[in-house]
Amino acid sequence: MDKVDTIRPPSVERVLAAVRSHASDARDHDILVDAARAIVSAERARIADGQEARALDVLAVDVIAHLDASLRPEVDTVINATGVIVHTNLGRAPWPEAVAGTVTSAAEYLLLEIDRETGRRGSRFRRAEEHLIALTGAEDALVTNNNAAAVALAVALIGRGGIAVSRGELVEIGGGVRIPEIIRRAGGKLIEVGTTNRTRAADFDEPLRDGRARAVLRVHPSNFTMSGFTEDPDAAEVAAIAHSHGALVLDDLGSGALLPTERFGLAHEPMPAERLAAGSDVVTFSGDKLVGGPQAGLVVGRADLIARMRRDPLARALRPDKSALLGVAATLGLYRAGLALTHIPVWVMIATPAAELRARAERLVARLGDVAGAVPLDATIGGGSLPGQVLPSFGVALHAAPERLLARLRRGGRHAVIGRIEGGRVVLDLRTVNPDLDGALAEAVEAALHDPG
Repeated sequence: MDKVDTIRPPSVERVLAAVRSHASDARDHDILVDAARAIVSAERARIADGQEARALDVLAVDVIAHLDASLRPEVDTVINATGVIVHTNLGRAPWPEAVAGTVTSAAEYLLLEIDRETGRRGSRFRRAEEHLIALTGAEDALVTNNNAAAVALAVALIGRGGIAVSRGELVEIGGGVRIPEIIRRAGGKLIEVGTTNRTRAADFDEPLRDGRARAVLRVHPSNFTMSGFTEDPDAAEVAAIAHSHGALVLDDLGSGALLPTERFGLAHEPMPAERLAAGSDVVTFSGDKLVGGPQAGLVVGRADLIARMRRDPLARALRPDKSALLGVAATLGLYRAGLALTHIPVWVMIATPAAELRARAERLVARLGDVAGAVPLDATIGGGSLPGQVLPSFGVALHAAPERLLARLRRGGRHAVIGRIEGGRVVLDLRTVNPDLDGALAEAVEAALHDPG
């Protein structure tokens, strides 16, 4: 073993030689040199600070560890025990297993834009759009990288013309993006109609009749609710008025839904097929909220309008990556196969009976002991979907200092856990926890409760 110099660290060259004897894989020489210099510099600072110098082999291992740190993802997976199904800060909707498996094929060469039969260049991977057409009854469909992009392309159909929007639908979506700003950046002119709390179909007639408005934009307020003295215009009546004046109806559903939410005790969420049947020309919605797949903007509607959106120069900047296209197609394929309720996590969580959650909670309590208790809870959809709506749920309440325990669970060991504080206790809502993770959740709780820190 090399003798350790207690005054100065070994040279970069000696450290590099030691690294090569430890590392079995080939590394870029320049990257190795930079890492070795960083480790030697840090060692020099340690020695100057009066700390004991370390052996050459130890420094070589540090260089390898320094480089390998770049291979680890910065975002860790967590057990979501918040009771918020589409949790924006936790990546929104968890993907179906079929999606995760399909997306891995994006690492290979794909027939993305080549026709298998003719060998000629064809349209970009169409499977997702074919699914959308079948699921909504639309003439055509388009996939963009998110719903804001889809709305921007739809609004751009009008060019510099006027777009009539109810004052009650001039909403702000995530990231501080506002509907008036989207219209302005797309080159359109906003024309406000109605009032904040009450808008009728007839309110759209004047700007459409006098030619100031060339389209109506309907925006579903999926991230807030209004109550009291309110009135919303009937979709079919608005479409009839708009079409009588040769104008278009653009319909932004936000989170979107391809299954009837009222079946699960929730308020009805407008569905794309319903809005198309009511006369909307273009309908946009998200792929990663109630649809339950990867982030995407989904557009359905008239074939001529979709074709124009597809030809828009901005469409190339807003088109999704091949992995997103594969993931969207896999998600929508589960709907067409009748497997959404059993294979798409968002809908599995929504459809799970509260009694099943209670049984799981009681099993966890039996394992954890007196420190825990099974409690009824209210879960929410989240992600700007179905605001104010709750699903009866069950979970585990933990009797310990809540702030400290919540932090310990979040820092975690093998499994980080995100819960919430309710009634002065940490509660872990099981509606958003995969049953296969109940054992891991119990282990994480036990570790957090016995953490001396």
